Amino acid sequence: MRRLPLLAVLALVLGLLAGCGSSGSDDSSAGAASGTGFPVTVPNKFGGTTLEEAPERVVALGWGDAETALALGVQPVGASDWLAFGGDGLGPWAEGAYDEKPTIIGTQEPDYEKVAALRPDVILDTKSSGDQDRYERLSSIAPTIAVPKGADNYLISPKQQLSLVARALGRTDQAAKVQTTIDDAFATARKAHPEFAGKSTVAAAYTSEGWGAYVDGSERVGFLERLGFELSPAIKNAKAGDSGFTVRVSAENLDQLDADVLVSFPIYVDPSQISDQAAYQALPVVKRGGAVLIADKTTQSAYSLASPQAQLYAVKSVVPLLAKAVAAQGS
Repeated sequence: MRRLPLLAVLALVLGLLAGCGSSGSDDSSAGAASGTGFPVTVPNKFGGTTLEEAPERVVALGWGDAETALALGVQPVGASDWLAFGGDGLGPWAEGAYDEKPTIIGTQEPDYEKVAALRPDVILDTKSSGDQDRYERLSSIAPTIAVPKGADNYLISPKQQLSLVARALGRTDQAAKVQTTIDDAFATARKAHPEFAGKSTVAAAYTSEGWGAYVDGSERVGFLERLGFELSPAIKNAKAGDSGFTVRVSAENLDQLDADVLVSFPIYVDPSQISDQAAYQALPVVKRGGAVLIADKTTQSAYSLASPQAQLYAVKSVVPLLAKAVAAQGS
């Protein structure tokens, strides 16, 4: 049975978000590479990577790279499963996108021999650590699309990622349509919730090692900013820790998480390890009802991954939680 192109799926989701009809028509161009614009040089922090022709065999290693390629109608032969979804490495919002399951490659420490065995024409590593040794080892296998300048430690926006992947795959026309669908989803949510505008926010995760608040430039913060929220100065002005994308927040300084709205989620711990903390319960934002604890794993993953498909799922699932938190405070 013929599948709908990913672009059509995105349009259908947008129709649900808007609560009204959508054209959502099957655009056959989304499933076929134009092959135009080659050779092309895609810039990165190391200079740039030149592709002489549209690649056919794609290995997608960066955070969200595989789903981004799929949103453009390209099925990677190898992919990394960053959020341990299992199976073909896709979130529930993108299930069924593959005709043939890809070879799953490790994430932070990929098996380079396994990558080479796939005989890739291009390797996508656009949302990654930005480590030079990793780039050089991958580039010795095939042309590698790496992080742009200033995007080390996974600090590349979803829009940048889509653009880089599209240029490498010769799918810039399709990417423009996908980006418009995403932009429209956020615009619809902002219009429906003008009360979000200007509210301060913090996005934080809790693990067995403690709290980490996401810095400006991370996808978790970018998601909230696109809805009208503003990152709290306490975190905006803080220095990122070893991860490069979070600020370590100790139990003694948990008041750094206070804002008009606090969005938090657990990583490899039970949500009760957040909600049962006395220091968490004592935060003014929690007492006011302004805390959003994302306990649902699918929603956590969509909010974190920020692929085109995941962004639309997150808008649908996270926005009502934010609206409830703002309304609970009477403004």
